[in-house]
Amino acid sequence: MKAIPLRAKIGQLIATGFPAAAMTGDLKRLITDYKIGNIILFSHNVADKSQLGALCAELQRTIAAATGYPALIAIDQEGGRVTRLPADASNVPGAMAIAATGRPENAYAAGRLTARELRALGINFNLAPVLDINNNKANPVINVRSYGDAAETVEAFALPMLRGLKDEGVLAAVKHFPGHGDTAVDSHLGLPVIDKTLAELRELELKPFRAAIAAGAEAIMSSHILFPRVEAERVPATMSRTVITDLLKRELGFDGLVVSDCLEMDAIKAYYGTARGALGALKAGVHLLFISHTPALVMEAAELIEQAVSSGELAESVIDDALAKVLAYKAKYAMGTPGVGAELAVVGCDVHRRAVAAMSRESICRVGGEVRTVRAGSGDTLFVGTLPYRTDQASSLAKAGLSFPAAMGAAFDAPIAEIGIDPGEAEIERALALAAGCAHVVVGLYHAREYPGQLKLMERLATSGKSVTAVALGKPYDLGALPAGACGLAAFDYTPLALDSLIAILQGSVEPAGRIPLAGFAGAVRQ
Repeated sequence: MKAIPLRAKIGQLIATGFPAAAMTGDLKRLITDYKIGNIILFSHNVADKSQLGALCAELQRTIAAATGYPALIAIDQEGGRVTRLPADASNVPGAMAIAATGRPENAYAAGRLTARELRALGINFNLAPVLDINNNKANPVINVRSYGDAAETVEAFALPMLRGLKDEGVLAAVKHFPGHGDTAVDSHLGLPVIDKTLAELRELELKPFRAAIAAGAEAIMSSHILFPRVEAERVPATMSRTVITDLLKRELGFDGLVVSDCLEMDAIKAYYGTARGALGALKAGVHLLFISHTPALVMEAAELIEQAVSSGELAESVIDDALAKVLAYKAKYAMGTPGVGAELAVVGCDVHRRAVAAMSRESICRVGGEVRTVRAGSGDTLFVGTLPYRTDQASSLAKAGLSFPAAMGAAFDAPIAEIGIDPGEAEIERALALAAGCAHVVVGLYHAREYPGQLKLMERLATSGKSVTAVALGKPYDLGALPAGACGLAAFDYTPLALDSLIAILQGSVEPAGRIPLAGFAGAVRQ
């Protein structure tokens, strides 16, 4: 290890991304000049499975030739609204949807089939599952990415998914340590604060992480959250030696790979600077740094770390320890990654698609009222809803063409009304006019608690005498405002998969048999 140049060592401790479906000149320079040894993929890198398989093979060839080591190629493939794989792959339901099925075996199957497809594509590192407990209804970034609002629920479903990923040979990073569920700020956009003592964290947030470590978790991602009653310095968990080394490694006994959340998120970038955040994370005990988007910030961070070692601010032994950890997991997971075309037939295969469709149909929950079936071509049902606007920075931008009202209108040969995410009086009046000749209106709600124009429209439709079915395409909390007598359906995800399940339920061919895994919906019964 001493023979490896310092810059090459540092490059192995960084994962970066690039903004296209093919390698860019900037990325090639980072790999060649800074020996960057790891990649994170996003939706903008993905066109279809053939392209993605070829891209991953090229990334491996390029990085191995420049650095002498294979790459960890990472992706956020949680399922539901945080998915990066293409439409010709099998994208599983999200965490809360899986938990709503009541069957942990679905979580295991989701992890296993996801891992099979990732490996076939050449991706060896999944930044999932989420272990955060969504105990804050106002959480803008976790919500349905969590399995529920109780530690027991999260453990019951996250651990089988973790096992499924591991059993099929993919490294999995549980996240976001020590817990992102009780925040009202998106750390992509600001710096969240959780004002809990260590004793309070032990009683709730830390329980799933402790269980995951006992179950063999090999990688854990840190969160960019301030815990002022745990860490005396004003630095987030990612940069806190108290949190990363004292709590995670010593108290909880974690001896695996510690990775940072993206250091370009504003919780780090705007308050500390990405490069200083990267250095601080290494000092805290993080091994692998995600700087996911900007080449200049990757270079700045690498150079600052190199200077810190040269000046004695950071001991080279810290770099060596992190390097040993990264290389150990590369030896286990990155060797023998399939090349282009290898095993691609498994990606999006019929067996996997049938499995995810069954999971999705099992996940739909009924809240109040009775499901009113829709007869195709009758003209007596209007479908109303907004497009899947990006409401936080964790999910991908809305995919072109994805529309709840349009999909339902096409399936049932029915009239539709597309509205903005927070409709004003003019839009509400237009929707009411379109509904005038219909006895039944199906309203797709998407984060309606934050955009109350949707709730106002739903209430106005109900008071005008219409039979209302409300579908929560995101947070099920939206159904807390359900008008008397209305039927609510919780779908959790605004995805093609969830829309297909809703079509089957409104056709009457499937019963909504799920149960919302949140305390406030304990009365939502299975049929």
